[in-house]
Amino acid sequence: MLRDAAGEPVVDPDWPDELVLDPSTAQQRAGILEVLGPVVTGCADAGFDAVEIDNLDTWTRFDDAATGRIDEEGALRLAAAYVELAHDAGLAVAQKNAAEVAGLAHDELGFDLAVTEECAAYDECAAYTDVYADHVLQVEYTDALPAPFAAVCARDDRAPLTVLRDRDLVGPDDGTYVREQC
Repeated sequence: MLRDAAGEPVVDPDWPDELVLDPSTAQQRAGILEVLGPVVTGCADAGFDAVEIDNLDTWTRFDDAATGRIDEEGALRLAAAYVELAHDAGLAVAQKNAAEVAGLAHDELGFDLAVTEECAAYDECAAYTDVYADHVLQVEYTDALPAPFAAVCARDDRAPLTVLRDRDLVGPDDGTYVREQC
């Protein structure tokens, strides 16, 4: 776990029920893989074709000594280990977010595709589609659309499969459910 200056576990401020893992050392990466490795291989055992690795960008979001600092090299080494584990299990593996390293993630770390959230909102869709071409799943959320969804769908840099969803990903029986695609 990433710990703050007081030694307390760091909670992701955007996801208050998630603690932040710290892959900064080889020992910490090994501990993370010991826990999460079986989750990845379990996906293969359950018949899935691919997995997506979230929080690749932790070093960009946790870089303050007071609240905890993630080492970029450690984060990328953990990502490479996830890719190797997934490939060894016969799974494709998706980069999730972290547009700034899409080329490196694909070319050097070995990610096969990308899953991006809000790339239209952050104007970074081309960072993924330029690298992964048609192998991008783009998810936009109703509360963060930069333009009407039809305009997002008309963009030249959007992914071939672009989905609009409600932020809480509720089911069709919920009144706030939204799911459209282009």
